[in-house]
Amino acid sequence: MAGHPARPGDEGGGPPMSTTAAPPAPPRTPEGPPRRRRAGDIDGFRGLAALSTVAFHVWQQYTAYDAHGTHPPVANPVLDAVLSLEVIDLFFVLSAFLLTLSYARAALDGGSTRPARAFLFRRAIRILPLYVLAVLVVWATRNPTLPGDWQDLFEHLTFTHVFDQDRIFYTLGPTWSLSLEVLFYFVLVGLGPLAVRACRRLRRRADRVAVCTAGCLFLFAAPLAWITVAHYALGIPHTDWVAYFGPQARFGGFAAGMLLAVVLAALGDRARLSPRAALLLTALALAGLFCLSLQSDAEGFTFTYYHPIASALWMLLLFSTLHIRRRTFWNRFLTARWLTPLGLISYSLFIWHEPVMLLLHNAGLLPAGPSGFPWALLIVLLAAVAVAAASYWLVEYPASLLGRLKDAQGRPRDFYPEPALR
Repeated sequence: MAGHPARPGDEGGGPPMSTTAAPPAPPRTPEGPPRRRRAGDIDGFRGLAALSTVAFHVWQQYTAYDAHGTHPPVANPVLDAVLSLEVIDLFFVLSAFLLTLSYARAALDGGSTRPARAFLFRRAIRILPLYVLAVLVVWATRNPTLPGDWQDLFEHLTFTHVFDQDRIFYTLGPTWSLSLEVLFYFVLVGLGPLAVRACRRLRRRADRVAVCTAGCLFLFAAPLAWITVAHYALGIPHTDWVAYFGPQARFGGFAAGMLLAVVLAALGDRARLSPRAALLLTALALAGLFCLSLQSDAEGFTFTYYHPIASALWMLLLFSTLHIRRRTFWNRFLTARWLTPLGLISYSLFIWHEPVMLLLHNAGLLPAGPSGFPWALLIVLLAAVAVAAASYWLVEYPASLLGRLKDAQGRPRDFYPEPALR
């Protein structure tokens, strides 16, 4: 997935931290949804986002560009807005929410977080094995003679291709977002413990909430300020990928997810939404995202600030889905049996769908012309899902077992401890 979000459960664990000024966390009440249900909802979001990502890139493949403008493959503007909806910000918000939650709880109420080494190790085994394999395979097929474009390979393996105007979309086009994801990991392990220590000095919980909220809002506002300066003051065109795809422009999605973690940690089981209120907010968020996609154009306000606005709407949608008293039909839809398996393989689907699409296209297996778009979408989906399923079980799942090599503190696990002397 574009900037693959963490899985539920990645946010907790680790040794207890000192919490001299923070009271113990209040016990959870029975009315809160079980964690496994939240995990099911999030897997549903992953599945939908993965399907949307595939549809978006097939839509891009079949869009024609000429001197007269852009010509999408679908003439219907409503359907075109749905197909062209970018979900990258959902991945950023979701990942930041899950990974920040333990820091937010520790800052506000005490608790535990993983040491940085344990956190980074778990993220590395989650991201790197499949990513490195895919980069090497795709790069090798596109550079059959050495030395090839070694700079492209180096930048992808070091997650620095997001800073290269020419190569940002080379090899695995959507993985520019993983550069930002990896950068976020280092920002989080740097800022998270600082926030916990700063809040430890504050006696009032309201003050701790205010400090964490202000920090998240600052991180959200900084990219807004950069986008404003870049577009309106410096006149940087929107085709300057480094300017508008780099962390200085896109970190707002992560900040929105961090803010959601702070809000939910602060509320706990209080003020959960009724089904009616939850569905109303869900409808408003989905309608806002649709209108944003429908009205977005290269010269307008909504295009310039598309991603900050989308991040705020995705945050609202996640809040109305997770902070509820009782589950609604929207939650039941997200946990449908056909959708959650797609969430399980969503990272593999994100990694492989573009190479699969281009392989099919170059082999002449996709229909030509705009009228062939529906069939091409179906063909790419079926092929990419099959490849992703195989990739999950052959690469992702075995790699996840490497997590057993480390204990909760990130130290090598002793599988054969010496028996205690009597």
